[in-house]
Amino acid sequence: MKALAKDPEDEINTKTKDVKRWKYAVKCPHITSIILIALVAIGTLRPMQKYDNFFGISNLLLLKQEQIHVTKNIGPIPGCNLFSGKWIYDNASYPLYEEEQCSFLGNRFPACKKNGREDFKYQQWRWQPHHCDTPRFNGSALLERLRGKKLIFVGDSLGRNQWESMICLTITQFPPPSLKSWKLETEGNFLNFHFYEYNATIAFYWEPFLVESDGDNAARHTPHNATIRIKSIENHGRHWIDADILVFDTFAWWVVGHWFTILWGSFEGRDSIYKMAEVKPRLYEMALNTWSDWLEMQINPSKTKMFFMSHSPFHYGPAVPKIYHCIGKKEPIGDDKYWPSSASRDFMQVVESVIEKLEERGIKIEYMNITQLSGYRVDAHPSVLAGNRSDCLHWCLPGVPDVWNQLLYAYIINS
Repeated sequence: MKALAKDPEDEINTKTKDVKRWKYAVKCPHITSIILIALVAIGTLRPMQKYDNFFGISNLLLLKQEQIHVTKNIGPIPGCNLFSGKWIYDNASYPLYEEEQCSFLGNRFPACKKNGREDFKYQQWRWQPHHCDTPRFNGSALLERLRGKKLIFVGDSLGRNQWESMICLTITQFPPPSLKSWKLETEGNFLNFHFYEYNATIAFYWEPFLVESDGDNAARHTPHNATIRIKSIENHGRHWIDADILVFDTFAWWVVGHWFTILWGSFEGRDSIYKMAEVKPRLYEMALNTWSDWLEMQINPSKTKMFFMSHSPFHYGPAVPKIYHCIGKKEPIGDDKYWPSSASRDFMQVVESVIEKLEERGIKIEYMNITQLSGYRVDAHPSVLAGNRSDCLHWCLPGVPDVWNQLLYAYIINS
């Protein structure tokens, strides 16, 4: 049955009646006041638990917000934000391994003890989330989960720092190896650590901007005055397609200088276009958009689990107060409101926005927000030990990257 159309005259009559009611209310203000007082009284006396008056609805919204705050979890453990907590001194349980067990480090900066650091308290701090415990790392459980699979860290020297930590955590839980057990191989931009018994690989791939640049040579590179192909990623990305787990990071190279050269076209092309550009979050966003578009087209999210590490803060530079300079520091920063000045919230918002848009398109990236927890650890850098120069960017091992990997391990094991 068709609905009857409203008579326009009826609508006019209805509006006329409404106007007359308002005119009567204005002429009889005492009656209007009595009615309003009665309505307020009725609303106040009605049971609040029904939440069907204005005040009840407000309280319901507040209650729901409080419940969301209490039950919110950021990570694989219900009711727990793994990234919010404090550092606890724990020389009974830490370090999780000894630096000497990681012979593959050689004389690189993470080997702080070998390079002359004499205080080792930096190795004995445990990250304690506020409402749960950080899962204890289990190397055999990780390799069992990685059996027949490949885990690749993609990024800059801090990504390598994390990869080195992951290898140290894993191999030191097994008896001394023979070459038949595992092997480290270098191939192009890859550092591959093969675990033959598990047919598993934990690799690092050097790609500091994620997109292509003239800093892509893993052995010879510099972040200063870099030239970036901001729309190109395929030449390197094709090496990651078969990964089962991908862990990305890119930040440090974006903030070491003030200007980049942006290249449209190839390095060899005669028609290529070069343009000088100031380092701003917009450039970072353009690169991450190239990365995200490539992921959407090339990566199968049902096969590959993906993570993005928020940027690791450093503790030097003119913007950082001297009190937080890493040289000579032997204790973490105790102020839980401290935010490292090197950590750009603008850049972090770019990453978070790109990841959110990817999720809307069906690509899930776990965002590992390790910035603040790492920022407290002003004591845990190589400092002046790295070739007699100040290094307040990278991290000693054992140390802070072990916690990043404990949190990553929690995601992998519980996924």
